[in-house]
Amino acid sequence: MENRNTVIEKMLACPHCKASMYVSENGKSVFCRGERRHCFDFSADGYLAMGQGGGDSKDMVRARRQFLSKDYYLEGADEICRVAKKYIEPDAYIVDAGCGEGYYTNKLAALSSHTIGFDLSKFACSAASKSAKALGVANALYITGSVFELPLFDGSADMIVNVFAPCTEQEYARVLRDGGHLVVVGAGENHLMGLKKALYDNTYVNTARADLPKNMTLVEKNVISFEIEVHGSEDISALFLMTPYYWRTRESDKEKLLSLDTLKTKIEFEISVYRK
Repeated sequence: MENRNTVIEKMLACPHCKASMYVSENGKSVFCRGERRHCFDFSADGYLAMGQGGGDSKDMVRARRQFLSKDYYLEGADEICRVAKKYIEPDAYIVDAGCGEGYYTNKLAALSSHTIGFDLSKFACSAASKSAKALGVANALYITGSVFELPLFDGSADMIVNVFAPCTEQEYARVLRDGGHLVVVGAGENHLMGLKKALYDNTYVNTARADLPKNMTLVEKNVISFEIEVHGSEDISALFLMTPYYWRTRESDKEKLLSLDTLKTKIEFEISVYRK
């Protein structure tokens, strides 16, 4: 609770008037110190509702949570944390921009006492808050909000982590302190190649993402590759729903994939660290 209040008072800026914010005495709401005292409430699940809605649906969030909770991506998550740890102190202020259901955020929270995850989807923030509680993670605060317009003060974050979410360089540069670091995680060339081969007759390697920072200094770049074996049609379906391929694949090809009992595929994370 103390860490949550510290993060809110030091980092949060009212999305309406940019004033600083504080937690109400009963702990159920956050008010701004502006003239109109704009108010935002904590949900029953524990996330702070500040955004306008949108983002991933309940079914998409459920699929990600089902898949990631079984630690298929644990090796990649551990590598993200290993890399991030090199650039921060234990009292650093970390922002996970586009945190989804909180799988990576809840692990990053072990690196610092001040961690915030933002996601446009209320369903994602709800799932993230529930997972944090179940895992005993007390220092991860989840807030609904867009990565394109974060309700944070200029220079308030020591690190921003961006895992398979839009990389908005200008906004991240605004929020990062001078000398702060941005960790961007995207798909490597062969990420999910086994999944693609199960779907399509002709497959191609992934192209480099076009939204990587151009005005920050690249200080480190790693690619981590590992194989996973996904068991059961439910987990295979959950993985498929997490990907962009779900929306552009013919029904006949979807049926081909979902008829499998086991799927083996390469997972490849490209982890890039930038300094402001």
